[in-house]
Amino acid sequence: GNPELPTAVNITWSSINFKTILQWQPKPSGYFYTVEINGMTSDTKRKCILTAETECDVTDVLRNVKETYTAHILSVMPSEMDNFEEPPFAVSEKFTPYNQTVLGKPEIKNYTQKGSKLTVVFQDPLTPYTFPNGSFQSIRDIFQHDLEYKLYYWKDQSSGKKDTRTKSHTFEVSVDSTKNYCFYIQGIIPSRREDRNGQESMVLCTSVGRNILDEYGAEVFIIIAVIAIAVFTLAIVLSVILCKRKKAKAAREKEPLNGV
Repeated sequence: GNPELPTAVNITWSSINFKTILQWQPKPSGYFYTVEINGMTSDTKRKCILTAETECDVTDVLRNVKETYTAHILSVMPSEMDNFEEPPFAVSEKFTPYNQTVLGKPEIKNYTQKGSKLTVVFQDPLTPYTFPNGSFQSIRDIFQHDLEYKLYYWKDQSSGKKDTRTKSHTFEVSVDSTKNYCFYIQGIIPSRREDRNGQESMVLCTSVGRNILDEYGAEVFIIIAVIAIAVFTLAIVLSVILCKRKKAKAAREKEPLNGV
């Protein structure tokens, strides 16, 4: 091998919904990298052969998501690829996709607030893996009963949050029918020791029975009231001034002309 070649450092696994990218440093100069993925019970697979990049998409060689993998990042010269001697390499931390991939954001399909019931319907994030018919597997297809979702909800313009869980695609919660509510959803894997909570969905708010006071708050009404009082006062002052000027003009017209 060539022990003078630098080896990779700062090797990290980045995985969301089982799409997994391996990253490292430094940028190569005068040499290349080749990635080898080694499973505990599977054969070694090579990816990103002779790459000048410092990242590699290894999703397709991690299909056995419950397997534990390590990555060997080889520093190689093109002329040495056929040599029997092992090139210098760095080894990553262990990675188990089932335990460590991050759950992505759920997609909220629709929501309604009718009377005292808030209903939220959502969809599982998809993974890069497919069924034999070509359709993409969702994270629920892989995690099955290990997957739950949590709904966080609160009265609009309030800081007090409530939450509830489900293993289905629908939440139904009791709410105050006179108030609007905001909410978001998050996937969770309760059996995990780490990375239990997934990414949060976007925050949405209902708009049932929303009035101007709910929308803008009392401060705006105070400002409007102050402006209205100022305009009313100005109108009275102007009326008084105009009235006095009219009276003064009428008095001048009644005075006899000088010299008559």
